[in-house]
Formats: sequence, structure tokens, C-alpha cells
Amino acid sequence: MTFFPTDSYGLIHRVAAISAAHTDNELQRACASGDLVKVIRGTFAVRAERTAEEEHRLLAIAVALQSGPGAVISHESAAVLHGLPMLKPSLRRAHLTIDATAGGRADRHRHVHASRLGPGDVVVVEGLRVTSLERTAVDVACTTPLGFAGALAVFDAALRKGADLALMATMLQQRRRGVAQARRALDLADPGAENPGESWGRAQIIVAGLPVPRLQHEFYDGHGRFVARTDYDWDGKLVGEFDGKVKYCKHIGDGETVVDVVTREKAREDRLRGMGVMVIRWVWADLEAGRVAGMVRAWLEKFGLVAAA
Repeated sequence: MTFFPTDSYGLIHRVAAISAAHTDNELQRACASGDLVKVIRGTFAVRAERTAEEEHRLLAIAVALQSGPGAVISHESAAVLHGLPMLKPSLRRAHLTIDATAGGRADRHRHVHASRLGPGDVVVVEGLRVTSLERTAVDVACTTPLGFAGALAVFDAALRKGADLALMATMLQQRRRGVAQARRALDLADPGAENPGESWGRAQIIVAGLPVPRLQHEFYDGHGRFVARTDYDWDGKLVGEFDGKVKYCKHIGDGETVVDVVTREKAREDRLRGMGVMVIRWVWADLEAGRVAGMVRAWLEKFGLVAAA
């Protein structure tokens, strides 16, 4: 494999490669052989196993470097650079914002938004101009195609990362498309939601008009021994758990397998049930099918926590 000059972001630029005495034919052969992948015209990266977010990071940086100093990485692209999880984000295009009232445009690789940027709206991340954590969360919340659920997920994540709630509320006082769903989501945002799947489940519960659950409550037995910290609970009677792959991977200890984690979860659940706490579980497919609210309602009715429909 030919080694090309790589910048601090992991990108290979044609101009730098040519300056280092490589040729366009070498770059083309490296792409054809699979050693390199094309990020955008004139920019490449070494082929590697990357998540969708890691691929988008390279795209966003490459587009920003080609766009000049006036452009600021924003929206989903800024969220990726901030490490801000989102609910089913579209990562096909890199998002940039220019400080203007007109001039927005989109092409194959980039979506340029025209919007006023205040002095506190821009920060530097990895040496690049990026919208602040708060501005990024607000922009995503107002534009997500997932509506209230997408807005709730990004605000939950932003609060987990220490975003300023009051500042985001102030930003949402301005009129803009999507602001109604964003305001409602911010009012109900909770940093206790640990991932977008947990936020989506809570969003479905809220939209159905059911009581909002308590998040990450710790249960102790009659001897004061810790039993469990749960995703959702209602009055200590009903517990809801979202079973996502991330959860099981996160709790795998040294030398353990997923089977070990599942076995431990089963024992934990049995201890809760032994305390008189009902535990229900759902997976991503239940979220996709919109089944969560119905599952929760049935048990809330049994416990008398909501009136029977």
C-alpha cells in the first residue's frame, strides 16, 4: 500500500499528495484497490471500519475545510463533532451555517443553512468552527424529521453533556420553523435518559398522554441493599426497561459475554419482582412499531395508575 500524507483529522488531500510527489494515478489506483475511500472530491481517507458517525465526521470536516472561514459546522454535523447522540439522524450531507439571512443551498455533499449566529453560538472543536452545544441541540430539535421524539432525544443528550437549559430556552423564544415541537421537548427533557432509544420510548409514553415515568431510580431491598437502577418507573410499582444492544455491550465486564450480562439482568429482574415490582421490557422493534405506549398503559391500568380506557 502506498502511504500518502495525512492531516490531523485522518484526511488525505489531493493537493498535499501531489506536493509530496504522488500522482493522480496513484490516488485512483489506491481507491480502486480499496486502500483509500473518497470522502469528497479531492479528499480521501484510508479505508477502515467506521461507524456512520465516524464516516460523517470525516465528511463534515472535509466539507468545512473546503468551504472557507465563513462557514460553521452545524446541525447534525455539529452534533457528531460534539459527540451528541441523536435519534435516527440523517448523515448523508454535511451541514454548515453561514451568518446571513439568505443564501442557503444544498448539493450532494453539503447543506448550507443561512441563519444569524450570535457571539456565543460558535465554539472551536478540533480546531474547527462549530455551533455551540446549545445552538446545535436547538437546531437539530427544530429540524429533525422525527418530530417531538427526535427533539426530546437531542435535548436529553445535550443536558447529559451539561448544556445550559436556560440558554436553550432563550434560543427557542425566536420564531422559526419547528420551534413548537422543540419548545415542548425542552420542557420535558431529562438528562436521566441514557440513550436515544430511552428518549424515544419516553416520547411515545408522553404523546399517548400517560404519566411521565421517573428515570434512573434506584431500588433497595428491605435490608438496604442495592437491587437495581431502572430506566423508567412509575410509583415504585411498575418498571420499564429498554433492551438495546448498547446497554448490554456497556455492561459487559472483563472476561464476560453478552450471555453473562443477560443472566445478570434476569437475576436483577427476579429480585425486583420479589419486592413486588412488575418489570416490563421492550426492544427497538417495539419502538419502531409504536407498541411501547400500549404495553405501558395495560400495566398502569392494572396498578390503578391510570383510568381504564
